[in-house]
Order: sequence, then C-alpha cells, then structure tokens
Amino acid sequence: MTHTPSKYQLERVAYRRSRAIRSAFVAALSTLVLGTLLVVAITGAPGWQRVKETFFSAAAARSSLPSILDGLLLNLRLLVFCAAGALVLGLLIALLKTLRGALFFPVRMLANAYTYGFRGVPLIILLYVLCFGVPGLRLSGTPSVLVLGGAAIVLTYGAFLAEVFRAGIESVHPSQRAAARSLGLTYWQAMRHVVLPQAVRRVAPPLLNDMVSMQKDVGLVSIGGVIDAVRAAQIEVAQTYNYTPYIVAGVLFVLLAVPVIAITDWVTLRAARRQSAGSTT
Repeated sequence: MTHTPSKYQLERVAYRRSRAIRSAFVAALSTLVLGTLLVVAITGAPGWQRVKETFFSAAAARSSLPSILDGLLLNLRLLVFCAAGALVLGLLIALLKTLRGALFFPVRMLANAYTYGFRGVPLIILLYVLCFGVPGLRLSGTPSVLVLGGAAIVLTYGAFLAEVFRAGIESVHPSQRAAARSLGLTYWQAMRHVVLPQAVRRVAPPLLNDMVSMQKDVGLVSIGGVIDAVRAAQIEVAQTYNYTPYIVAGVLFVLLAVPVIAITDWVTLRAARRQSAGSTT
C-alpha cells in the first residue's frame, strides 16, 4: 500500500518550504545590499582612482598574466613533489616516534629532535641557508636552487605532518593493535593493515589543511631567484612600477587553493557526521 501523507504533514512540508524560500530570499537581498554599500564606499573613497591604477590596472594584468601563469606551472610541479616528499617523510618520522622499547630510544630521540627543530625554525631562514648557503660552498654536485628550495619545504612540512600522523596513530585504541597481534600479525603488519588506515582517515582534515599551507609557501622559493609566479610578478612590477601583477599572482594562488579548501571542508564535515553518528548508536 502506498502511504498517503496526512493533511497536517502536508501543511508542515509546505510551511518548511516557504520558510526555506523566504530565508534564501532574505539572504540574497541582504548580500546584495551589503555588496552595493561596500562598492559605493570603496569606489567613492578619496584616492580610489590612484589605488585602482596602481593595484587593479586591467592593462597591467593582461600584460603580466602570461609570464605569471608560466611561473605558476612551476609552483604546481614543485607543490606535487614537495607534498609527496613531506607526506612520506612525515609518516616515516611518525612511525619512528611510535616505536617502543629501550633499543629504539636513540631513534626516537633523533625523530623528536627533528620535529622539535624543524617546527621551530622559520621556513624562510631554512630557505636562505639552503638556497644561498649551500651553493656558496661551491661543492661539486650541488643541486639546483629549485631542488634546494623544495628540500627546505619538505623538511619543514615533514616535521609538522609527522606530528599529525603520530597523533592519528596514537588515537587508535591499543585494543585494535592487540587484536591484530593476537591474530598472528607482526607489528608492522598490524600497523599497515589495522592502525594506519584508521589513523590516516582520522587525520585527513589536518593533513589537507597543511597541504593548503604548503600550496602558499611554495611561492617562497622565489627568494632564491627561481622564476615562479611570485618572481615573475616581481619582475613585472620592477619594469612598470605597477603593483597589479602581485594582485594577479595572489588571485591565482587563491583560485589554486579553492578546490583543496573545498575538499578539506567536505572531509571535515563528513568526519564530524560520522563521529556524531557513531556517538548516538
């Protein structure tokens, strides 16, 4: 038999629909009013014309966009390699920090020293040391400045990701590991098949947030002279004394980060829903 909604249920559905439509209309209207007020206030402010010509010049944006896009492709390639390297390094350090037993005390001490040190050193100082100090030694086989800058990013973010992975590993209840060992799995098999899948799923949101931060920080390799998006914008500014290329580069970085931020928000919301569903059962 098909279920026929009652009169009161139909009225509730209609009322909720009307409330949703009214809320959407009020939100759109208030956004339009606020946007209009902001545009009028900004464009009517004294000195707006000079600000527009200096920071929002359409001609300067068009002329600088090709070179900045070429530099952004370099940033993208560097981001991929740095993200992969930092994830592998962070996971390795986290596993070393979770080793138990007196035999592994020196290993844990070195892993702790690494995370304490590289989380405290500013990335820009490490970039100066590797991008200027290492080439200054004039040793044979010295990597390029791009590789050295990428290494600085990997070393810095590997320390942060190691703590994220460690927190995820330690959040898994010890009974999970004990149950895996009772089934005959070795320590590393239990870690690989039981602990790590749960840990990675739990720390996915902070991992993605660190990826967003890394996506911005790859632009710092420009201090070594690498022609990325930031350096390309700097060259354009030096030629025209117009700061619009910096705005163009900033907008491109924001557009690059939007998909990752959206995925991060979705994963965070999904994890929160799963946790709330598990707490009510």
